[in-house]
Amino acid sequence: MVTTLEAAPFPPEQAAPKPPRRPGRTAGTVVVLGLLAFGVYSLTTLDSSWANIVSSLDNAQKVFSNMDPISLPPFGELMYLIGLTLGIVILGTVVAAAISVPVAWVSASNTTPSATLRWVGRAIGVITRSLPDVVLALAFSLAFVLGSPLPGIIAIGIHSIGMISKLFADAIEQIDDGPRLAIRAAGGSRAQEFWSGVVPQVLPSWIATVLHRFDINLRGSAILGYAGVGGLGYAMKVAFEQFPQGYGRGIGIAGVIFVLCVVVEIISSTIRRNLLGVEPRGRWFGDRAVRFVTRGRPRDGRTGNQQPIAVTVDSMTRQPWTARRIRNTAWAVGSVALVISSYWLADVDFADVNWSYMWPSIQSFWPPSTGPYTMGDFFEALLVTVQVAFAAALLSLAVSLVIGSLAARNVVPNPPVRNSFRVLLVVFRGIPELVLAILLIMITGLGNQAGVIALAVGGIGLLGKLIADSFEEVPPGPERALTATGAARGQRYLAATWPQALPSLIGNTMYLVDSNIRAATILGIVGGSGIGFYLMNASTLSTMHGQVTTLVVMMVVTVLTVEGVAAWLRRVFR
Repeated sequence: MVTTLEAAPFPPEQAAPKPPRRPGRTAGTVVVLGLLAFGVYSLTTLDSSWANIVSSLDNAQKVFSNMDPISLPPFGELMYLIGLTLGIVILGTVVAAAISVPVAWVSASNTTPSATLRWVGRAIGVITRSLPDVVLALAFSLAFVLGSPLPGIIAIGIHSIGMISKLFADAIEQIDDGPRLAIRAAGGSRAQEFWSGVVPQVLPSWIATVLHRFDINLRGSAILGYAGVGGLGYAMKVAFEQFPQGYGRGIGIAGVIFVLCVVVEIISSTIRRNLLGVEPRGRWFGDRAVRFVTRGRPRDGRTGNQQPIAVTVDSMTRQPWTARRIRNTAWAVGSVALVISSYWLADVDFADVNWSYMWPSIQSFWPPSTGPYTMGDFFEALLVTVQVAFAAALLSLAVSLVIGSLAARNVVPNPPVRNSFRVLLVVFRGIPELVLAILLIMITGLGNQAGVIALAVGGIGLLGKLIADSFEEVPPGPERALTATGAARGQRYLAATWPQALPSLIGNTMYLVDSNIRAATILGIVGGSGIGFYLMNASTLSTMHGQVTTLVVMMVVTVLTVEGVAAWLRRVFR
């Protein structure tokens, strides 16, 4: 008997189950939409309309037609200005790097002696990050001889402590606690735990952070010139004040600062390779140049003919002088020599300190006050600064999404196209916001329009790079799965790349807003409005330093609020 097997009917097609709704994500979406709406509102209410931009084109033609050709100072003077600028920036960054070590030690949760000290360390980082270096330089200049480099060195040092210590503390919290706990179990002290169990693990991160901060300080050295600090920034300020005859000289000096930044980037990549043994994997000009020059060379400094070294107790206690160790030692000695020579280049003289004015100058910052103004005036100015920051961030986001996407390897596999947009990001990033703001103010007149455009252009280089990097760092699994099903490149981008990179995109955009709030205060020195106008005026006289304290507290609260919202959004959309 033959039995016929009837196929069981397939169950009716069912829709895929929907993921449960998370209240936190819904609230986060509402907050993001609210922030975008605030950015649009700020862009429409500030004097940055397209009509104003179009009406300024005729004035721009007049400005450029009256400008002298781009020129540079005489060679000897230019070398002196470069040396003075490098000396001030190097010393300020080294001071911040040294102070950031104990601040990061007490700020990290796994090394701090107590919870109270941890809050103190974090507070020091937040406050120093929020203090604009140009305001610090103006305030300290009252206690120093006119023209002394010390106010600039101290200003750079204090302002850089916050960022270096924050990133250093974050790196400490991410270490492997095994070596540190082993030293503690063996009876080691806290100092031995830190220097033997923690520092060796975070040293590469600390050096990379210091180098990155040095790059930022060098780019910002132009601002210190407006506080009377000598160097390229001061020479550029003097040139711009002689408009239109001196504007070509000012742009030429700004170009020198840009070239210095590129050279510093190449040196930073070389140090990461030779001193830390880390192959530079970045896609900026410096990393690419180092990879091109060193391609084909052994990464560890050994030759292919070298025989393996027998591991003995003596070989473990006596490290042989290999080519790599010699090279690392040379870099270390060269770094120390550079710091010592920077002291000479900056022409530091502690006799420039007016000690009789030092303590009264410090006391002048307390108690906080509003002077002839009211808190309503300060809050209105703070609102304008926040609006400028959000409006500029919105413009940067709109352009950076396009350029950053086209600069990502997993979005655009064509190397020439991708590299072209990477170079475009370098150009945007290399334009000093202050120089662009000065040019735009001369074209458009005083107001917020110049500040919005200047910050937006500078933000494109930063945010576009972060977007491209975040797109390339997404897990490739979903993208490969969609490609295997025949999805087009645009479908893969919208369904896999974009959703995975959304948390980073939100966090990076909020970071740009945070940076814009700090940068918008600087625009007060070239005719911008907002809180920077009051802050710069209050920094020039010791009798008005109480206003500086009030304004700085308002900025700290604002920055903390933005950082808190950014951290919450990243956690919600993760």
